[in-house]
Amino acid sequence: MLLAVDVGNTQTVVGVFEGENLRYRWRFATNKSHTGDDLRVKLMSLLDGEDIERASLCGMSLASVVPHLTEAWDETAQALTGMPALVCSAKTAGSLFAATYPRPAEIGSDRVADAVAARERYGAPAVVVDFGTATNIEVIDQDGCFCGGVIAPGLETAASALFSHASMLAGIHMDDPEAAIGTSTAQALQIGILYGEADRADGLVARIHEQLGYTTPVIATGGLATRIAPHSKTITQVDRNLTLEGLRLVFEHNSRAE
Repeated sequence: MLLAVDVGNTQTVVGVFEGENLRYRWRFATNKSHTGDDLRVKLMSLLDGEDIERASLCGMSLASVVPHLTEAWDETAQALTGMPALVCSAKTAGSLFAATYPRPAEIGSDRVADAVAARERYGAPAVVVDFGTATNIEVIDQDGCFCGGVIAPGLETAASALFSHASMLAGIHMDDPEAAIGTSTAQALQIGILYGEADRADGLVARIHEQLGYTTPVIATGGLATRIAPHSKTITQVDRNLTLEGLRLVFEHNSRAE
């Protein structure tokens, strides 16, 4: 079994693959102070809860945007599997990640994993919108090459900034406001935050399609994808496990190359 770990600034997602099948999936808050020992104890608790034997683990494929936790998860991988974590990157993705991007080494590991999985699952061209702490958009052109994308503040990041700078506005639940004109402060906030994020994504995708000169499938992923996608006019598919799938593909690519 393969451990696939996607470490974001706010949330961490861990999946366990048996072959091509994602058997188990957990999401929990990212704690940037965690050590390798902390993560090993947490992960062992999750594995024990599903009766997953340590001996059945063949390795770990890792995407992380938190450098300290990259090292801590690598320690965890070595403790549990006896080998270092395979950190996803443009280099480790190899032929799975063709790119016309000027400096591929600077592309985040989660963005690489998303692009790899999108091309494998949906073909080319394709656009991925990953709704997390940041809203990332990845563009795969009609030749199957990653050609760039967009990084913007995510929905919760923007909402937190608004609440922290406007003392009279309390935090609200991100329910569907079901209107374009708010008749209360809470509803006005829901419209601005939820519909605003969907419309921002649509606007950026429209600009991308205009520059490409053709339209593409648009795949939404990330922790907030299911909440935002229903209000989008451009998103054609929600794939909540896209990043984990990309990590699996990169790991298998490297295993075959050995």
